[in-house]
Amino acid sequence: MKYRGIVFDKDGTLLDFNKTWLPVYLHAALEFAEGDETLAGQLLAQHGFAPAQSRFIGGSLLAAGNNRQIAQAWASQLGWHDRVDALSNRLNQIFNEQGSIHATAVTGLTDTLAQLKRAGHKLGVATADSHQGIVNTLQAFDVLRQFDFLAGYDSGHGVKPEAGMVLAFCEQMELAVEAVVVVGDNRHDIEMGRNAGAGLCVGVLTGTSTRGDLEDIADIVFDDITALPAAL
Repeated sequence: MKYRGIVFDKDGTLLDFNKTWLPVYLHAALEFAEGDETLAGQLLAQHGFAPAQSRFIGGSLLAAGNNRQIAQAWASQLGWHDRVDALSNRLNQIFNEQGSIHATAVTGLTDTLAQLKRAGHKLGVATADSHQGIVNTLQAFDVLRQFDFLAGYDSGHGVKPEAGMVLAFCEQMELAVEAVVVVGDNRHDIEMGRNAGAGLCVGVLTGTSTRGDLEDIADIVFDDITALPAAL
């Protein structure tokens, strides 16, 4: 099969998940806990942060959920049932502001994307973050120009693990879905690719999942995206 397009997850795939998102989540949790560190820790631990290992659990809400889903969970935990919209809006602001400050690229991000573009691939991003979050976190690395398609949870193509973002990429790039590769660090990324009928689903280990989490669902698992140009 000649693959012509690649859809990347963002956090944990293009960006180092823990280095980027741990300080962002800590900032948000402390704000909503009004400075109560114990409560902030509970907001994180209940939804996927393992403090003993200082890492996020693969597939958990904080590792794989979108901003709206996190807002709903925290609002429920805090008893703010009538403030979900306000909390969601504030989360978007925090994620956009703090995400741009703490964004940390994975090894070889710029060179790998450049190689894939030179090989003729159309490139897209499909993330549980917002569309603006894509811009804010990737613009510092001068790679946005490499992408032909950007989709967040708020872009109107549905959310992971639904197929919508991959199918929208295929439609806009005029590609058969069998000619598209989906790359991600979480099972819901791979499930998105499977649900769309992508030709190849690739797992990477720069996010929250272990090889064991991914190898039974992905076609192949790489340490990071630097293996893609040679593999394709």
